[in-house]
Amino acid sequence: MKQVFNIIFSIFILSTVTGCKKYVDIKTQGSLVPKETINYRYLLNNTGTFEGTARMMDLAADDINIVDSAQMAALNASNYYLYFINAYTWQPGIYTISGETDVEWDKLYNVVYNSNVIIAETPVSTGGSDSMKNEIMAEAKVYRAEAYLTLVNLYAKQYNATTAATDEGVPLITAPTIDAKLTRAPVADVYKLIIDDLTAVYPLLPKVNAFNTLPSRAAAFAILASANLYMGNYEQAGSWADSALAIQNTLNNLATLTTSSYPGRLKNPEIILSKLPYTAFSYMPAALRLSDSLLNLLGTTDLRYSFFTAPASYFSSTLYTGRFSNRENIGTYENRNVGPSVPEMMLIKAEALARKGDVSGALTRINTLRQNRFTTANYTPVTASSASDALVQVIKERQREFFSKGLRWFDMRRLKDDPLFAYTVTRTFRGTTYTLAPNSNRYVFPISDYYRQFNPGITANP
Repeated sequence: MKQVFNIIFSIFILSTVTGCKKYVDIKTQGSLVPKETINYRYLLNNTGTFEGTARMMDLAADDINIVDSAQMAALNASNYYLYFINAYTWQPGIYTISGETDVEWDKLYNVVYNSNVIIAETPVSTGGSDSMKNEIMAEAKVYRAEAYLTLVNLYAKQYNATTAATDEGVPLITAPTIDAKLTRAPVADVYKLIIDDLTAVYPLLPKVNAFNTLPSRAAAFAILASANLYMGNYEQAGSWADSALAIQNTLNNLATLTTSSYPGRLKNPEIILSKLPYTAFSYMPAALRLSDSLLNLLGTTDLRYSFFTAPASYFSSTLYTGRFSNRENIGTYENRNVGPSVPEMMLIKAEALARKGDVSGALTRINTLRQNRFTTANYTPVTASSASDALVQVIKERQREFFSKGLRWFDMRRLKDDPLFAYTVTRTFRGTTYTLAPNSNRYVFPISDYYRQFNPGITANP
């Protein structure tokens, strides 16, 4: 997107700060003057600040399984990939080099910080109408809510209605400050901010925005649907998904497309709010080798197999085997979108229906999606013999649709205590076997000691 004025608003890591209670080690620098309302519109248009999101979910999820000794050796050869190995093997520390910061934490709190600047300063800015200011603040609150939804699902326990009021979440910051004394807010409070903000601002947003990198009413509805799903509020999740789909419901029919004609993210009608992991896994040795269990579930006639996976030979290597995620290498530009989408809303609605016993309704949503993922000759509708079977079919379809898009890890977290889905994940890396049991603390990523040394009130995850 074009910037009309030369606005500089940068966030960077401080090397040393004395007597400052830091949470992400950031401060502002530059010439963005909080005076004219239009400046905050330009700031919101900065995709470099707001579009990026976390990457660790894909590394920890059972979508991938690295088995080739050459890839293991290449990853192990450089400290650059240490975070990759630590997340992949569910270590109690991810960023473990002295002085190393947690890029996930930094990126997401950068979104929070910039959103807070906009929310606080836009009301007193000049030159803009009230409706313009309201829309700008509403978009900022959507960005902040989405960032907090990711943060609380990375660094805190899965929402549990009976313990959420006491379970430690993440620092809840609603003002543009870098020197507050920080503690971890309860999980319930984090979700309350997300829900309250989105329900308050969605009427102020356009139904759809000029670009899917900008928040819209459909995006607010979609994030509300996801938040309620993670909270176990399935009926509300389905209702918000319906609201999003009433605005945006177009699917890509893969049978009518090729990998070269697949729409780039800005023109992809399935994307409700574009969010890209800030690191691509489209190159060796960091390409994501897909697990046999996922590939068997997917099957070779599913067009998601031919579109979004590729053989090892595609990555110009004779040292690797199997198939790898190829989402970032198709279309015109970067399609590993992990933000809210039409398929996600359809499957949230399907899950809500399955959980209340509407087998037919759930299957209708699943099969509508699947009809756009197969050729006519290869399409077979999914069936279910009971509500629990329908729920299993929904989760299977979510895994097929969302592999290497972050959501599988969040599904593993929220379903790990359900007997229908709980199981122990096992993987081996360089001769050592690692397991992730349903009751494992490793379903919560550690908060780096780097931040806790400046804020002792931020307690460590077990």
